[in-house]
Amino acid sequence: WQAVHPELDTGPMEVIGRINRCAALLQQAEDAPLRRAGLSRPEFDLLGALRRTGHELTPGELARETFSSGAAVTKRLKQLTERGLVERRGDTRDRRVAHLRLTDAGRELVDGILPEQLAYETAVLSVLEPEGQDELAGLLAELLGRLEGRTGVLRT
Repeated sequence: WQAVHPELDTGPMEVIGRINRCAALLQQAEDAPLRRAGLSRPEFDLLGALRRTGHELTPGELARETFSSGAAVTKRLKQLTERGLVERRGDTRDRRVAHLRLTDAGRELVDGILPEQLAYETAVLSVLEPEGQDELAGLLAELLGRLEGRTGVLRT
């Protein structure tokens, strides 16, 4: 781009391009420990949200917790429920509301795979010094916070 439009600052394109490429490569690797356990990253994120909070969540709360659409959460919950990892309980006051929690099998799966998943992610990030990892995490958190706060503005 510098040769074609030397007057334009292509720095933002370089940053966004690298973030997108990193995301694509990470998705391509498919989180090896999760794949061996028969889980996708989004499924693990749902199970992890239920494990972290330690209490029942509604599908809407899970969608917010995992930054997923309601439809995607519903689809994943159906699969996880069929596998016996999540169970749903109807609300006594409102039949439209479901409360979800991990089964014992779901809790054991999450607790069993978490150390291996963390080791995998540590290995992926090992090319960066710990200080660089901290800096990157902070910068990405700041960017994500701003993007989440301005999604309506960014979709114009």
